[in-house]
Amino acid sequence: MTPKVANEPKGTAPGKAINPAASANDSGTSPAHGLSKAKRKRLLIAAIALVGVAALLLWRHYAGWVSTDDAQIEAHLYPLSSRIPGHVLQVLVDNTQPVQAGQVLVQLDPTDYRAAEAQAEGELADARAAAAAAAVGVPIASIQTASQLNAAQAQVASAQAGIAAAQRQFEAAAARLREAEANNTQAQADRHRYAALVAKHEVSVQQYDHAVAAAQASAARVAALEALADAAHRQIKQTESQLAQSQAALYRASTRPQQLQSSHARAAAAAAAVQTAQARLQQAELNLQYCTIVAPVSGIVGNRKVVAGENIAPGQTLLTIVPAENLWVTANFKETDLQHMRAGDPAMIHVDAYGRNYRGHVFGISQATGVQYSLLPPENATGNYVKVVQRVPVKIVFDPGQDPQHRLRVGLSVEPRVRVR
Repeated sequence: MTPKVANEPKGTAPGKAINPAASANDSGTSPAHGLSKAKRKRLLIAAIALVGVAALLLWRHYAGWVSTDDAQIEAHLYPLSSRIPGHVLQVLVDNTQPVQAGQVLVQLDPTDYRAAEAQAEGELADARAAAAAAAVGVPIASIQTASQLNAAQAQVASAQAGIAAAQRQFEAAAARLREAEANNTQAQADRHRYAALVAKHEVSVQQYDHAVAAAQASAARVAALEALADAAHRQIKQTESQLAQSQAALYRASTRPQQLQSSHARAAAAAAAVQTAQARLQQAELNLQYCTIVAPVSGIVGNRKVVAGENIAPGQTLLTIVPAENLWVTANFKETDLQHMRAGDPAMIHVDAYGRNYRGHVFGISQATGVQYSLLPPENATGNYVKVVQRVPVKIVFDPGQDPQHRLRVGLSVEPRVRVR
């Protein structure tokens, strides 16, 4: 008799062993995980969906960035040179030394320039004295001009009046002379008649003597009046000479305004000489200041070439100041990466030297490709054109406050990434 198996499933032949694995497969469950096929299918679909979402997020993240490894840090370098020739007394800084704006870097010998300043001061004092003298002479010359002109005009008027008076005196003397001559002619005729009559004893001798005396007196009066007329004529000539002298003095006085203008011109020239002397003094003072060469900005000293005891010329580079701040990145992006790039786009800048990322943003995009700034830009005059993807310089500036220790250096290689819209 075969023993009866407890809890034997229905439909199983008696005495037949039950396969647990077969039973599990028949029910759709896994003996290892206890999951059904439907659950495994749902988990697989969920995993695939999760991977797809992650891939989509990664694609969207990296698809919005453009990057380049053709980039470096740049800044405005400040090469220092002297504006005057001179002898170097001291060089107060050395390479890699930090300096502040206004700090003395190089001291030139100021002896010659102090002497030039003293000479310029003396020339200025001399010019000011000459200008003061010329300025005082102008009003004096103006007063003298007016007084001399008035005096000359008065002398001319007086001479003209004297000529008129002398002319009238001459005319009066000439009239009296003519009258005296007429009377003298009558008296002489009377004397001759009385002489004939006295010889015939027709008149008395007394009457004849009276006629002779009258004739002599008339002749004397004529002589006197001739002398007066001659004196009046000479007075006219003398007064005319005085008039000529007065007119000459008036002409000379009339030229005094031109002489006064000359005085004004001399005063203006003296004032201009003062300005010239002042300019020379200012230049001498500037040259004396140029003997002390100071740092224009704060930064680090580099490329020092000058040494004490050297004689330098204007424009000769002595050293260079490399600023520690206001740095930027010049990144040469491919022209195909600029389609969506705009000024203000955020950027991440990876500095190879420190393995660190810095934040920044696009400041601007160059208006020309990099080859256009080269010494010899390429030309295509032959028509044999080969298309090459061009690089366009893009300026990226660092956001402030990320480099308090000033570790960034000009010329370091960087790899910027720009988030484009």
